Amino acid sequence: MKSKSSTCFFTMALAGWLALVSCGAGFMWHYQGKPGLQGHPPSQWPEDSRIRSIPQLPTLVLAIHPHCPCSRATIGELAILMTHAQGLVNANVLFVKPQGLSEDWEKTDLWRSAASIPGVKVMTDESGVEARRFHSETSGEVMLYDADGQLLFSGGITAARGHSGDNAGRSAIVSLLTSNNSEIKQTPVFGCPLFQKDSPEQPESSCHAIHN
Repeated sequence: MKSKSSTCFFTMALAGWLALVSCGAGFMWHYQGKPGLQGHPPSQWPEDSRIRSIPQLPTLVLAIHPHCPCSRATIGELAILMTHAQGLVNANVLFVKPQGLSEDWEKTDLWRSAASIPGVKVMTDESGVEARRFHSETSGEVMLYDADGQLLFSGGITAARGHSGDNAGRSAIVSLLTSNNSEIKQTPVFGCPLFQKDSPEQPESSCHAIHN
Protein backbone atom coordinates (compact mmCIF):
# COMPACT_ATOMS: atom_id res chain seq x y z
CA MET A 1 0.00 0.00 0.00
CA LYS A 2 2.84 2.34 0.91
CA SER A 3 4.58 1.61 -2.38
CA LYS A 4 1.38 2.34 -4.31
CA SER A 5 0.97 5.70 -2.49
CA SER A 6 4.59 6.65 -3.24
CA THR A 7 4.12 5.85 -6.90
CA CYS A 8 0.96 7.93 -7.03
CA PHE A 9 2.69 10.87 -5.33
CA PHE A 10 5.65 10.64 -7.71
CA THR A 11 3.32 10.58 -10.72
CA MET A 12 1.43 13.64 -9.49
CA ALA A 13 4.65 15.50 -8.75
CA LEU A 14 6.03 14.69 -12.21
CA ALA A 15 2.80 15.82 -13.84
CA GLY A 16 2.93 19.09 -11.91
CA TRP A 17 6.56 19.69 -12.88
CA LEU A 18 5.82 19.01 -16.54
CA ALA A 19 2.89 21.43 -16.41
CA LEU A 20 5.11 24.16 -14.96
CA VAL A 21 7.78 23.56 -17.60
CA SER A 22 5.15 23.66 -20.33
CA CYS A 23 3.70 26.93 -19.02
CA GLY A 24 7.18 28.47 -18.75
CA ALA A 25 8.08 27.46 -22.28
CA GLY A 26 4.77 28.78 -23.55
CA PHE A 27 5.36 32.13 -21.85
CA MET A 28 8.85 32.41 -23.35
CA TRP A 29 7.60 31.64 -26.86
CA HIS A 30 4.81 34.20 -26.43
CA TYR A 31 7.26 36.85 -25.18
CA GLN A 32 9.82 36.22 -27.93
CA GLY A 33 7.14 36.41 -30.60
CA LYS A 34 5.42 39.54 -29.29
CA PRO A 35 6.56 42.68 -31.14
CA GLY A 36 7.07 46.05 -29.51
CA LEU A 37 5.12 49.19 -30.30
CA GLN A 38 5.42 50.10 -33.98
CA GLY A 39 6.77 53.55 -34.66
CA HIS A 40 5.37 55.79 -37.37
CA PRO A 41 8.39 57.57 -38.86
CA PRO A 42 7.84 60.66 -41.01
CA SER A 43 7.44 59.96 -44.70
CA GLN A 44 10.02 62.68 -45.43
CA TRP A 45 13.44 63.04 -43.79
CA PRO A 46 13.16 65.41 -40.79
CA GLU A 47 14.94 68.61 -41.69
CA ASP A 48 16.12 69.23 -38.12
CA SER A 49 17.91 65.88 -37.83
CA ARG A 50 21.56 66.01 -36.75
CA ILE A 51 22.39 62.93 -38.81
CA ARG A 52 24.50 63.94 -41.78
CA SER A 53 23.33 62.74 -45.15
CA ILE A 54 25.69 61.68 -47.92
CA PRO A 55 24.79 62.91 -51.42
CA GLN A 56 23.43 60.23 -53.75
CA LEU A 57 23.17 57.63 -50.97
CA PRO A 58 20.13 56.31 -49.07
CA THR A 59 20.31 56.78 -45.30
CA LEU A 60 19.62 54.07 -42.75
CA VAL A 61 18.83 54.93 -39.13
CA LEU A 62 18.66 52.30 -36.39
CA ALA A 63 17.45 53.25 -32.90
CA ILE A 64 18.89 51.15 -30.06
CA HIS A 65 18.43 50.99 -26.30
CA PRO A 66 22.02 50.43 -25.08
CA HIS A 67 20.94 47.90 -22.43
CA CYS A 68 18.34 45.94 -24.43
CA PRO A 69 19.38 42.26 -24.58
CA CYS A 70 16.98 41.68 -27.49
CA SER A 71 18.99 44.10 -29.63
CA ARG A 72 22.14 41.96 -29.76
CA ALA A 73 20.47 39.99 -32.54
CA THR A 74 19.57 43.24 -34.33
CA ILE A 75 23.19 44.40 -34.32
CA GLY A 76 24.21 41.01 -35.67
CA GLU A 77 21.66 41.30 -38.46
CA LEU A 78 22.91 44.79 -39.26
CA ALA A 79 26.42 43.37 -39.66
CA ILE A 80 25.10 40.79 -42.15
CA LEU A 81 23.10 43.46 -43.97
CA MET A 82 26.20 45.63 -44.37
CA THR A 83 28.17 42.82 -46.00
CA HIS A 84 25.66 43.10 -48.85
CA ALA A 85 25.48 46.88 -48.87
CA GLN A 86 28.98 48.32 -48.47
CA GLY A 87 29.11 51.66 -50.26
CA LEU A 88 25.38 51.57 -50.97
CA VAL A 89 24.01 53.18 -47.80
CA ASN A 90 24.78 55.79 -45.16
CA ALA A 91 24.21 53.67 -42.02
CA ASN A 92 23.74 55.25 -38.59
CA VAL A 93 22.98 53.72 -35.19
CA LEU A 94 21.44 55.91 -32.48
CA PHE A 95 22.10 54.85 -28.89
CA VAL A 96 19.38 56.51 -26.86
CA LYS A 97 20.60 57.98 -23.56
CA PRO A 98 18.45 59.72 -20.93
CA GLN A 99 19.61 62.74 -18.99
CA GLY A 100 21.51 62.45 -15.75
CA LEU A 101 23.39 59.20 -16.34
CA SER A 102 27.13 58.56 -16.35
CA GLU A 103 29.21 59.63 -19.32
CA ASP A 104 29.72 56.13 -20.69
CA TRP A 105 26.33 54.62 -19.77
CA GLU A 106 25.55 53.97 -23.42
CA LYS A 107 28.98 52.49 -24.27
CA THR A 108 27.86 48.89 -23.82
CA ASP A 109 28.79 45.77 -25.76
CA LEU A 110 26.04 46.74 -28.22
CA TRP A 111 27.81 50.04 -28.89
CA ARG A 112 31.15 48.30 -29.41
CA SER A 113 29.61 45.69 -31.70
CA ALA A 114 27.87 48.31 -33.85
CA ALA A 115 30.97 50.51 -34.00
CA SER A 116 33.02 47.57 -35.28
CA ILE A 117 30.80 47.07 -38.36
CA PRO A 118 32.48 48.55 -41.46
CA GLY A 119 30.49 51.44 -42.90
CA VAL A 120 28.39 52.03 -39.76
CA LYS A 121 28.48 55.23 -37.70
CA VAL A 122 27.33 55.24 -34.08
CA MET A 123 26.21 58.24 -32.07
CA THR A 124 24.87 59.04 -28.63
CA ASP A 125 21.28 60.26 -28.81
CA GLU A 126 21.00 62.51 -25.76
CA SER A 127 17.52 62.31 -24.23
CA GLY A 128 16.37 60.40 -27.30
CA VAL A 129 15.98 63.62 -29.30
CA GLU A 130 16.81 61.99 -32.65
CA ALA A 131 14.77 58.86 -31.95
CA ARG A 132 11.78 61.06 -31.20
CA ARG A 133 12.29 62.95 -34.48
CA PHE A 134 11.84 59.64 -36.25
CA HIS A 135 8.95 58.64 -33.95
CA SER A 136 10.80 55.50 -32.87
CA GLU A 137 9.21 53.50 -30.06
CA THR A 138 11.10 50.22 -29.81
CA SER A 139 14.78 49.29 -29.72
CA GLY A 140 15.75 47.73 -33.02
CA GLU A 141 13.59 49.90 -35.26
CA VAL A 142 15.18 50.66 -38.62
CA MET A 143 14.23 53.49 -40.98
CA LEU A 144 15.53 53.62 -44.54
CA TYR A 145 15.25 56.82 -46.58
CA ASP A 146 16.25 57.27 -50.19
CA ALA A 147 18.69 59.93 -51.38
CA ASP A 148 15.82 62.39 -51.82
CA GLY A 149 14.60 61.90 -48.24
CA GLN A 150 11.61 59.67 -48.99
CA LEU A 151 10.86 56.88 -46.51
CA LEU A 152 11.36 53.48 -48.14
CA PHE A 153 11.13 51.10 -45.19
CA SER A 154 10.56 50.98 -41.44
CA GLY A 155 10.55 48.10 -39.00
CA GLY A 156 12.70 45.44 -37.41
CA ILE A 157 15.40 43.21 -38.84
CA THR A 158 14.86 40.17 -36.62
CA ALA A 159 12.08 37.59 -36.76
CA ALA A 160 11.57 37.57 -32.97
CA ARG A 161 13.10 38.97 -29.79
CA GLY A 162 16.78 38.07 -29.69
CA HIS A 163 16.41 35.76 -32.70
CA SER A 164 19.10 35.78 -35.37
CA GLY A 165 18.59 34.40 -38.86
CA ASP A 166 16.93 35.17 -42.17
CA ASN A 167 14.06 37.62 -41.81
CA ALA A 168 11.79 39.76 -43.94
CA GLY A 169 13.15 43.10 -42.70
CA ARG A 170 16.78 42.46 -43.55
CA SER A 171 15.85 40.94 -46.90
CA ALA A 172 13.67 43.94 -47.78
CA ILE A 173 16.40 46.46 -47.00
CA VAL A 174 19.05 44.53 -48.95
CA SER A 175 16.65 44.30 -51.90
CA LEU A 176 15.91 48.03 -51.77
CA LEU A 177 19.60 48.89 -51.67
CA THR A 178 20.75 46.46 -54.36
CA SER A 179 17.82 46.46 -56.78
CA ASN A 180 15.72 49.43 -55.63
CA ASN A 181 12.74 47.17 -55.20
CA SER A 182 10.87 45.37 -52.41
CA GLU A 183 7.25 44.46 -51.86
CA ILE A 184 7.80 44.70 -48.11
CA LYS A 185 7.78 48.24 -46.73
CA GLN A 186 7.22 47.56 -43.02
CA THR A 187 7.93 44.75 -40.54
CA PRO A 188 7.29 44.27 -36.81
CA VAL A 189 9.98 45.43 -34.37
CA PHE A 190 11.09 43.00 -31.68
CA GLY A 191 12.85 44.72 -28.81
CA CYS A 192 12.56 46.67 -25.59
CA PRO A 193 10.73 49.99 -25.38
CA LEU A 194 12.97 53.01 -25.91
CA PHE A 195 10.91 55.21 -23.61
CA GLN A 196 8.89 54.53 -20.48
CA LYS A 197 5.18 54.35 -21.24
CA ASP A 198 2.25 54.25 -18.84
CA SER A 199 0.68 51.49 -20.87
CA PRO A 200 -0.27 47.88 -20.06
CA GLU A 201 1.22 46.94 -23.44
CA GLN A 202 4.69 47.98 -22.27
CA PRO A 203 5.10 47.17 -18.56
CA GLU A 204 8.29 48.57 -17.02
CA SER A 205 9.34 45.10 -15.96
CA SER A 206 9.39 43.91 -19.59
CA CYS A 207 12.73 45.60 -20.23
CA HIS A 208 14.89 48.61 -19.45
CA ALA A 209 12.57 51.36 -20.71
CA ILE A 210 14.10 54.83 -20.54
CA HIS A 211 12.15 57.25 -18.40
CA ASN A 212 11.07 60.53 -19.93
